[in-house]
Amino acid sequence: MENIIRIAVQKSGRLSDDSLSLIKECGIKFYNGTGKLKSTSTNFPIEFLFLRDDDIPGYVADGVADLGIVGENELVEKDKDVNVLKKLGFSKCRLSLAIPKSESYTGIDYFEGKNIATSYPKILGDYLQSKKISAAIHEISGSVEIAPSIGLAEGICDIVSSGSTLMMNGLKEVEEIFKSEAVLIANKDLSEEKVSIVDKLLFRMNAVQTGKSNKYILLNAPNDSLDKIVSIIPGMRSPTILPLAQKGWSSVHAVISEDQFWENIEGLRAAGAEGILVVPIEKMVL
Repeated sequence: MENIIRIAVQKSGRLSDDSLSLIKECGIKFYNGTGKLKSTSTNFPIEFLFLRDDDIPGYVADGVADLGIVGENELVEKDKDVNVLKKLGFSKCRLSLAIPKSESYTGIDYFEGKNIATSYPKILGDYLQSKKISAAIHEISGSVEIAPSIGLAEGICDIVSSGSTLMMNGLKEVEEIFKSEAVLIANKDLSEEKVSIVDKLLFRMNAVQTGKSNKYILLNAPNDSLDKIVSIIPGMRSPTILPLAQKGWSSVHAVISEDQFWENIEGLRAAGAEGILVVPIEKMVL
């Protein structure tokens, strides 16, 4: 099917929810009812495959799917030959080493000669090798946190988001070894027709994500403060400045990073800005 692309998405969980939310914000309509394993968009040439996250890199590498959205942790662990098109900025987590809370941690040398349980033997093995630590890696596919309490291992290596699961199981995080977020991956042998469709999808994703990371700011300012204010919020190219009905005052409109806004708000107020409004941007095309 040269006039349609297939994208593999995790069938359930936080990564699935975030992935489908992004796709819907791109204006792509589809139905993904409970238990549905395939779906085709009604307004964009794309078909969805809902799969286990650890199967996605292989499906994309083998060409069963043209694209996939997967966590970097699964991508690196499966070590498949695919192209990473874009980091997506959501479903962020870390892969960390953890030990029982009662243990004293002295550094990575703690694990020398010990047993570590994990679902990520490749990532862990590469990390230990880089630190010149010799440890026995026990690969298990679930409930990694229970390994120390049943005597299988002295430590674990697992995905951490908030750390609450570790605490509930009497463990503490001691070393972060890998940072992960969702990435968009692609098969390396896409046809020109499919590359063209992928470019259109990327254009939409970039517009949505750029909009989320920026805000539209409006403020009123005395004319004699405009130079100072413009230096604080330069905008995409330059701010829009419109005269107010009140003589000697203008309205300034600009696009600014949300993070930069909070850094600069006091400077804007000190420069004489009043009535500052911050408006979310749905999509932003550069």
